[in-house]
Amino acid sequence: MNAHTWTQTLQVDEGFRLADVDPDTKPGYDHGKSRGVSDLAAGLADLNVLQERLFAESRVGVAKDAVLLVLQAMDSAGKGGIVRHVVGGVDPQGVALAAFKAPTAEEREHDFLWRVEKRLPEPGFIGVFDRSHYEDVLIGRVRELAPPTEIERRYDAINEFEARVAASGTRIVKVMLHISPEEQKSRLMERLERPDKYWKYNPGDVDERMLWPQYMEAYQTVFDRTSTEAAPWHVIPANAKWYARLAVQELLLAALEDIDPQWPGADFDVEAEKKRLAAS
Repeated sequence: MNAHTWTQTLQVDEGFRLADVDPDTKPGYDHGKSRGVSDLAAGLADLNVLQERLFAESRVGVAKDAVLLVLQAMDSAGKGGIVRHVVGGVDPQGVALAAFKAPTAEEREHDFLWRVEKRLPEPGFIGVFDRSHYEDVLIGRVRELAPPTEIERRYDAINEFEARVAASGTRIVKVMLHISPEEQKSRLMERLERPDKYWKYNPGDVDERMLWPQYMEAYQTVFDRTSTEAAPWHVIPANAKWYARLAVQELLLAALEDIDPQWPGADFDVEAEKKRLAAS
């Protein structure tokens, strides 16, 4: 399957229902884990070339485009694995990673998108939001951190913001990694059973687990309100980590192939420089 077909298969369209998505499925892929791991490695080679071309354009000042990967998920769904195994496989010079935590006192004095705007990738870069402005309409809604009228305002503000970002030349790839509560329990338990994983465990994750239905409802509203033509959502069944990584890689490949970056030409006389270098 080519990258653009993956985009269509996983994209949130009108009538989409999160409750109908089985986190164990692997839509668009008919092979098993061993083939998936092999395809991930092969795709990484293609991703590297496209990303290097994009970054090279930025170095000579001709880049107009960027890619922004927005990662959202329940805890332990595999966002870190995507960052390490997919985005981490390309030249880090051309990657801009932002992990949004609870807003600081200064950030709370501004609109919720203020801090997000400052972390947008520059032309020539792949930006990654490990959690994002969507926390403000997910945990913000479930935990009632803002009045309902403010939550409502934020959906429209997000659509306007993303439309402007997309119009500027940034391809926005929005991904929700969808795992089951049973899979999350297993992954959290593994963190408690392995001393090398203790640092990844947060007791607050269990508190959020207790609100699973509310979070799924909040995600459904996010998809209903903010999956737009300029910035559509993609929901990836993520109980199988290898499949989720492969799917995200294919979405990034589709975005980069759409940009189609090229190696910049020389702005000097190549033959003359060869002679100068040979004589030096």
